[in-house]
Amino acid sequence: MTLQTTAPETRAAAAPALAPGLAITGLTKELGGRTIVDSFDLVLERGELVALLGPSGCGKTTTLRMIAGFLEPDAGTVEIEGRDVTDLGPEKRPSAMVFQNYALWPHLTVFKNVAFPLTLKRLSKAEISARVMTALETVGLTHHAESRPAHISGGEQQRAALARAIVQEPGLLLLDEPLSNLDAKLRVRVREEIREIQQRLGITTVMVTHDQEEALAISDRVAVMNAGRIEQVGAPADLYANPATTFVASFIGSMNWLAGPTVAAARAGAAAAAAADRAAESWAVRPEDVRFEAVPDGEATILRVLPHGHFSELVIDVAGLELRAVASGAGPRSGDRGRVLLDNVRHYRDGLLAGRVEDAR
Repeated sequence: MTLQTTAPETRAAAAPALAPGLAITGLTKELGGRTIVDSFDLVLERGELVALLGPSGCGKTTTLRMIAGFLEPDAGTVEIEGRDVTDLGPEKRPSAMVFQNYALWPHLTVFKNVAFPLTLKRLSKAEISARVMTALETVGLTHHAESRPAHISGGEQQRAALARAIVQEPGLLLLDEPLSNLDAKLRVRVREEIREIQQRLGITTVMVTHDQEEALAISDRVAVMNAGRIEQVGAPADLYANPATTFVASFIGSMNWLAGPTVAAARAGAAAAAAADRAAESWAVRPEDVRFEAVPDGEATILRVLPHGHFSELVIDVAGLELRAVASGAGPRSGDRGRVLLDNVRHYRDGLLAGRVEDAR
C-alpha cells in the first residue's frame, strides 16, 4: 500500500518591501561657479526623522531645497516613497515644507492659513474644514483657529506652519531651521512637540539645523555635512561617542585636542611617535573623560572654574597644555594643583579615527 502525503499548503507570498521614505542619489549643485552640494547620497526609512547638521555654507539648505523641488539639481535623483520626483515642481511632489520664517499670511486667520494649500487643490469646503480642524487639533491650536498670526506667540506660529504642512498629508515633511526664531527655552519645548507629532503621524522627515543640541535631541539619525558632503551619518549617541573624522569630533560636542608626537609618546609609546612623522596624528578627549585628582605637587593647575548649574567646567593647565574637564558638586577650585587622567582618548590619523587609548595619564 502506498501512502500518499498531502502537499503542504502554499504559503502566502510575502508582502513586498516598502520603498524607502526618501532616497537621494548623487545629488549635485553648483552655484556661482562653486560646488555647493557634491554627489550627496542619503536614504531615509519610512517614518524616520533625519537631521542635516553642519555649519553655515555646508550645503544643507541647498540640499533641502532640491529635495523640495524649489531648486533643480545639476545631477542626481530624488525619490519619495519609490517615486522619482527629480523633474517635478514642489506642488507636484508628495512633500510639504515648513519654512524658517513660517511664511504665514498676516491678513488671514490661522484657519485660512492652514487651509490655503487645500484651496489650491479645489477640495470641497466640507473636506477642507474637516482636514484643517484635524490638523489644528494635532498641533493643539483649535482655540486659535480664528486668530491672526500677529495675535499668537512665536511657538504657536511655528505650530500653525506645521499644521499647514501636515494638512496636506505629505509622504515627506521638510523642516528648514524650524526653531531658529524662538528663544532658547521655548525652542526646547517646541522641538519636543514637533518630535511627538512626527512620531505620532509616522511622517518621514528631513530637518535642517545648525544647532547640534537640537539635532541630537530629536533625530533618529543625524547627517553631519561639511563642504557639500556627508562626513558621517548615524544615531546621535553613536556620533557623539564615535566621531569618525576630526571634523565631526570638533563639530559635535566639546573636545580637547592634544598635540601629535608629544602625546603619542606619552600615550602610546615610541612606535606611535614614529608614525607621527609619516601621517598627520592627533588625539582627542571629551571634557567628561578628563579627570582631575588633587595632588600637592602635581603638574596640573586649575586656571578657572566655570559654573553651569548642576556641574562645573574646569579649565586646567597641564605643562602649558590647556584642557577642559567636567566636575560635579563643589569640586576643585581655581589654583588647586593635581594630576590629570584621561579616559577614552581617540586617536586620529590623517583626519580619520584610527583607534583609542584608555586610562592615559
